[in-house]
Amino acid sequence: MLDPIIAFFQRVFAAIGRGIGMVVAWFLWPFLAAHGWYRDRSWIIKGPILGVLVLLVIVYGQFIYRTQIWHGFDPAFVQTYKFEERTVPAGSPLPGEANRCQDSAVVMISAALTDQNVNQNSWVSSTLLYKLGMFGLDWDNTPFMDNKASFQRGVNQVVRRTAIQLADNLGRVRGTSGINNDLQNARGNIQFDESTWYFGTDPFGFKTPTPSYYRAAVESWNRFNTSLATCEAVFDTRSDNLLQLLDGMASDLGNTSDILRRRSEEFNAGWFDTRADDRFWFSYGQLYAQYALLQATRADFSGVIRERNLTAIWAEMDRQLQAALRIQPAIISNGREDGWIMPTHLATMGFYILRVRSNMVEIQSILDR
Repeated sequence: MLDPIIAFFQRVFAAIGRGIGMVVAWFLWPFLAAHGWYRDRSWIIKGPILGVLVLLVIVYGQFIYRTQIWHGFDPAFVQTYKFEERTVPAGSPLPGEANRCQDSAVVMISAALTDQNVNQNSWVSSTLLYKLGMFGLDWDNTPFMDNKASFQRGVNQVVRRTAIQLADNLGRVRGTSGINNDLQNARGNIQFDESTWYFGTDPFGFKTPTPSYYRAAVESWNRFNTSLATCEAVFDTRSDNLLQLLDGMASDLGNTSDILRRRSEEFNAGWFDTRADDRFWFSYGQLYAQYALLQATRADFSGVIRERNLTAIWAEMDRQLQAALRIQPAIISNGREDGWIMPTHLATMGFYILRVRSNMVEIQSILDR
């Protein structure tokens, strides 16, 4: 009775085995043919070819290392700065210390985030192999090698927005002082194009690569904080400046939420959506940077937060950010919201982004009264 069934499955599995064997043979045939050709050549031909192959292995090995190893990645890294121990807002004289003022936590974290992007790690978007893509296809259009680049760009967008606020509002007394040169230079450098390598569209035109500009921004922020610590610079912690800083962050989150929504609604390929990963990690980078900067902002504007009774709602916003940053799936899936096999990480991230943004908007409404 069972013999026909067993024979049927044996034939099925034999056919599957032959099919797999044919696919493997088809895949390996070019390599076997190349090996046979290479074996029969003299070392005058073998030597240069071997040298090129070794060079490619080294170069692509370095590229894989740069894109897959994340140095200094820690969503809670801001806790090591112990901003909660600060007793006065940024720019205020330190009690009991002559000619010493509190430096800015926001400036410090802006420099730290950028340092993590370009000094602790390689800035992936401007490396040659990332710009060349995978056989001419942009890495962002593949599920490979682009997560770290997207994360870095998300962090950088938040820092760019903060740099504008620092130069235009926070680092000056509005209406009575000029823009601080260090903050102005940092703003200009951090706005530089994210993907410039040594050569641009003109192959003969030598260029300064992107990381050099971002490193210059870090140096400018550090100089400003040094000046602020000696009371030679100003940091204006008025409530309207805090309002504008939060407004910029909320605007970025609203835009990212819309990007996630459209991707989630228009594409439901689950684990096979090749753009879901860079959308996810860009938004994760934004939240990563905003969480650190909001911790710094709470320290710099401690007086305003205390006077406006914002401590409770600020703590709730921190909890929402921490919950979002705990989402770190190995493979990003953009499944249907009512699906039961493939999860929907984009919709989940979008949910947390809207929760954080709603907290920001509530804080803004209190500050605007």
